[in-house]
Amino acid sequence: MSAFSRFIALAVVVSLQVTPIHVVAQENAYPLQMSGTRVSHRPEVPGPNGLVTAGHPLASMAGLRILMAGGNAADASVAVLATLNVVRPQMSGAGGNGFFTYYDKISNKLYALSATGAAPFALDPGMLDSEELNKGIKAGVVPGLFGGWIALLQKFGTLSLAEVLAPAIGYARDGHPIEASVVRSIESSETLFREFPSSSEMFLPEGQLPQSGEKVVYSDLARTFERLVAAEQKALAAGANRSEALQAAFVLFYRGAIAKEMADFYGDNAGLFTLEDFAAYEPLWSAPIHASYRGYDIYTSPPTSRGGLEVLMQLKLVEGFDLPSMGWTDPLSQHVMIEAVKVAKADIYKYVADPRLYEVPVAGMLESDYLGERRALISKTRAMGFPGPGVPQGDAGAKAVALSSFTGLSSQEEASVPGSTTSFSIRDKNGNVMAATPTHGGAFGTGVVVGGTGLTFNNGTRVGSTSPYPDHANYARGGQVPILNNSPIIVMKDGEFVMALGTPGGETIGQTQFQVLVNVLDFGMPVQAAIEAPRFSVFAEPNFYKEGSQITLRFEDRLTQQQFDDLKDLGHDLRLAPSFSLGSIQAILKNDMGTVTAGADPRRAAQAVGW
Repeated sequence: MSAFSRFIALAVVVSLQVTPIHVVAQENAYPLQMSGTRVSHRPEVPGPNGLVTAGHPLASMAGLRILMAGGNAADASVAVLATLNVVRPQMSGAGGNGFFTYYDKISNKLYALSATGAAPFALDPGMLDSEELNKGIKAGVVPGLFGGWIALLQKFGTLSLAEVLAPAIGYARDGHPIEASVVRSIESSETLFREFPSSSEMFLPEGQLPQSGEKVVYSDLARTFERLVAAEQKALAAGANRSEALQAAFVLFYRGAIAKEMADFYGDNAGLFTLEDFAAYEPLWSAPIHASYRGYDIYTSPPTSRGGLEVLMQLKLVEGFDLPSMGWTDPLSQHVMIEAVKVAKADIYKYVADPRLYEVPVAGMLESDYLGERRALISKTRAMGFPGPGVPQGDAGAKAVALSSFTGLSSQEEASVPGSTTSFSIRDKNGNVMAATPTHGGAFGTGVVVGGTGLTFNNGTRVGSTSPYPDHANYARGGQVPILNNSPIIVMKDGEFVMALGTPGGETIGQTQFQVLVNVLDFGMPVQAAIEAPRFSVFAEPNFYKEGSQITLRFEDRLTQQQFDDLKDLGHDLRLAPSFSLGSIQAILKNDMGTVTAGADPRRAAQAVGW
C-alpha cells in the first residue's frame, strides 16, 4: 500500500470514530473525488440516441446538433470536420488530409475512405531542403479533406452541405473564443505567419497575437464555406439531384474558381501547385484492412496509412503472449508491447508507400507464419535495439522488396517532424459508426494561408510522412501521396459493433491506439479508464526509416515504481513524460451489458457528448 493510500485509510478510520453516522453514510455515497481507487477523472458519457466525441467541445456539439436534427453519422462527421477547421485550425481543415473508417449498419459492412492529396507534380526530388519541405510556399500536398467531406455526404449522408456546414460558418463568421492551444500554436508559428500577409491577417489580427479566450473571426474561411454552399444550392435550384449538387461544390473547389484562386496564389508566390494538381485529385473508397485479435475483428485504414497496418501488426505480435493474465501493472506486459512497436515499425517504414506506385505486402505482413518469425525477435528478458525489416512471404512480399534499394546510407540524417492532428468518433441512433482522423500534418500545415480562401494545406512533404533518404520509396516526389500515421479503427465481434477509436499524436498514433485497444480487449478496462491510463511512446533518433536508430522510451509519470525499475532493468532507455501528455484518444465502446458510452481524452481539449 502506498503512503497516500495508507493516509486515506487512516483518515477514514479516524473519521469513523468521531463522525455522526449520517455524515458517514453521506461520505460513503459521495467518496473523495481523488480517492486511491479512482481510475478516471472524467465520466463515461452515455448516448442511447447518439454519441459524438471530438477534439474540441464546439466540434462535438456541432455533430450532436446534426444528429438531433435527424442527420446520421456521416452528416455529423462533416459538421465536426468543418467546425474543427474553425476552432482547431492548427490541427485540421478543408485543406488538410484524413482517413475515415465507417460502419454502415444497414449493409453491415465497413468502408475505408482515404482523403489524402499528392505532392505537386512540379516537385523535383532533391530540389528542396528539409525545412522547405516542412513549412512555407514550397511545402505541402493537394488538399484531400474537402473532397472527403463531399464523398462522405454522397455515399452515406442524408443532409445538404448547407445544413452540415451551418455550425462552422456561424463560428467562423460570427466569432468564437479562441482556445489556449491554438494561441500557443499561433505563437510558435508567428515568424512564418508574418512572411505572408494572408497568414498574418487571419491569425494575427491587427498584427497582434490573440489572447486565450479572445473572440476571433475568420471571415475568409466563412466566405469559402459559403461559396461552396452556394454552388450546391445553385445546382439544386437548377434541377440537380442531391449527389449532383454536392459534386458542384467539389468541382468549384478542385476544378473551378476556388482551384484557380489557389493556383494563382501559388503561381504569384513562386509556389509549385497548379490547376493540374487540384484537378487530378479524387478521394478513394476501399475496403479497410483487417485482422482478428483474440476473437475481435479489427478494421482500419489501408496504405497510404502506415498506422493502420502498424496497429494490426502490433496486436498480432502480442497475441502470442498472455497479456490478460499479466495485467496492466505487470512491467512484462508493457515490455512486450514496447518490443512489438519496434518490430512493427521496422517493417512499416520499409514497405508502406503509395499503393498506386508500389506493391505494399499487406497480406504478407499479417500472415501468421511471418508474424511468428517477427515475434521471435521479442525477448522477455532484454530490450532490443531498433531491428531491421523482415521479408514478408509470398508474391506480394517478393515484389515489395524491390520497391526500394534503401541501405540506410545517406548524408541526410533528418529527424521526423512532429505532427498536428485531431480525431473523432460518432455513433448515430441507427447504429452507424464513424471513426475519423483528419490532420494538417504539422501545426497549421504549411503555415501559408492561401490567398483569400482562409485555408492552409497539409505539409505532407515533411520528413516523417516522407523519407529523407533519396533511394527510399517515400522520398518526396511529385505526384506521390506521402504516408500518414492516421488510422481510425472500428472493432467488431460476431458481426456486432464493439468499439470505435482514433487519436492524434504524429509518430505516437499507432502506439496510442494499440495500448488503448489492449487496455479494453485484454485488461477489461471501461472506455474512459482505458483512455486515461498511463501511456508510453517509443521514439527513434534520427528516425524509424533507419535500422539501428537510437530508441528512447517515454512513459507518462503515473507508472508504478516497480514498472519504472523493471523496465530500466530490462534495458529500456526510459524517460518520464508529463502525467497526461501522449496522444488524445476519442472512443466509443459497447460494453458487455449492451449499452454504449463515449470517452474523451483529458490530454487535450476533447469532449464527449450524447443524447
